[in-house]
Amino acid sequence: MEWITAENVVAVATALLGVLVSVGAVWIDRFKPQRKRLGYRVQLNTPLHKEGDDQDGGVMTVRAGEVLGSAAAGATLVLLRIENDRDLDIGIDDYGVAPAEHALRITFGTPAVTVRGVVATVPAGWGPVRDDLDSAPKLGREGNAVLVPRVALDPGQYFKLLVQLSGPVADRDIKVHGTVAGGSLRRNRSTTPDDQTGRFSTAARTVTVVLTACVVALAAIIVRERTPPPIGCARGSLTVTGSTAFAPVVREVAKAYEKDCAGATVTVDAGGSTSGVRDLAEAGTRTGGSPAVIALSDGHGPAGHPRLREHMVAVSLFTVVAHDDVPVHDLTLEQIRALYRGDVARWDRLTGPGLPAALPGLPVLLVSRDAGSGTREVFQRRVLGRNEPANSSRDCATVDDPEAKVVRCELDSTDQVLATVARLPGAIGYAELGAVATAKGLHRVGLDGRGPVLDELGTSPYPYREIEYAYTWGDPPSDSLAASFLAYLARGRGQDVVRARGHLPCATPKGLRICGEADTGP
Repeated sequence: MEWITAENVVAVATALLGVLVSVGAVWIDRFKPQRKRLGYRVQLNTPLHKEGDDQDGGVMTVRAGEVLGSAAAGATLVLLRIENDRDLDIGIDDYGVAPAEHALRITFGTPAVTVRGVVATVPAGWGPVRDDLDSAPKLGREGNAVLVPRVALDPGQYFKLLVQLSGPVADRDIKVHGTVAGGSLRRNRSTTPDDQTGRFSTAARTVTVVLTACVVALAAIIVRERTPPPIGCARGSLTVTGSTAFAPVVREVAKAYEKDCAGATVTVDAGGSTSGVRDLAEAGTRTGGSPAVIALSDGHGPAGHPRLREHMVAVSLFTVVAHDDVPVHDLTLEQIRALYRGDVARWDRLTGPGLPAALPGLPVLLVSRDAGSGTREVFQRRVLGRNEPANSSRDCATVDDPEAKVVRCELDSTDQVLATVARLPGAIGYAELGAVATAKGLHRVGLDGRGPVLDELGTSPYPYREIEYAYTWGDPPSDSLAASFLAYLARGRGQDVVRARGHLPCATPKGLRICGEADTGP
């Protein structure tokens, strides 16, 4: 059950919570019986003073007899609002007391505080409310309490009680006692004249908040998973062999694949294009099946292996490189060919257009790849038009063969070629373009006035380029790691790495045209 992940569990739980809250709100609104409720709130609670008394700022001052009798020292004025704050009517019989009894008893603190007077006020037009307040037993007082008769209130109706007390009382000590059949009494928040009625009910606000939280949670999960793992991940182990020039690209793609696809291990063991293809063929023959091996080759691999399947991956650019002591930045194809024929043993003997006025008298040191290298095979076919001369040196600096015309050595990898050219004054060699980007002590050499530029592929006659091929033993099973990694490299996210490393993926529109050409020569 691979779908059971932390993110999926949270997403499902959040979605269910949103559905349950919505259903619950509808049920409460449509089917749950509503309860009646009588609410009360304190709207004014302030001490009274006679005119001329020493007063604190902000208190009310009245003259004796203007409101409720004498404003004796310590008197307090309280305004209390009683209201029906639900959508059901509260009738006379809902109070559950006999007609001769008071329905509500409102107490103000301790018995030490007495009620000196009380006045009821009712908004104009609410005659029945006023009549109920005047009915027997009428509004009265008893010690620290105000006694209220039974009053019928429609939804939203209210009346106010203006009470004069003998002393101060805290809002929290003002309490209303009584019963409402099928309902309750509740203290409401006191409002000010600036307060506005809410646009939504409490239930609506609750549903809105919960659903908003659900949407935010789901959005966070979506943002977190904005780069989902690629389709077709596979588990197991895979070895990628072959081209050393393309190896840095494959190593980076392998790391990305292992990060995206848990349970996969991709090992890059590059030893040259020709040897990689042959090793794959031997592994397939030995196992009699489809080995977990992919071989990469700069250009077509060696013939004679009919069971292998060829897959185009990218167009690769290569470049000639020279030691920084050789002040040559462009050579004609004829000049390159003269150097590799052994016709020119010293740089100051090189002739032809585009050369500096004076070349150093350094020996020409040809640093080449071994015979199994695809980079060398492409160089011979597309630049030299023939094979390179025989190997004449083991250390790349001195001649071992006294009959050799020029110093020439062969090395096993691209990295070795670059390091040797950068180390030896007078050295010249060749390598994959992306590998040269960070090399020190050497520089690129153009051919016939053209350089290796990725964006000019397809329009530039620059000759030193080739298609990078991947070989498998037959067509690997669609659910195998070999098939999955090959798709990731050639058509999936690996294309971003391929292009960043200076290659043109064959799966892009431009790459399809170039890779699809029967003749990829200049």
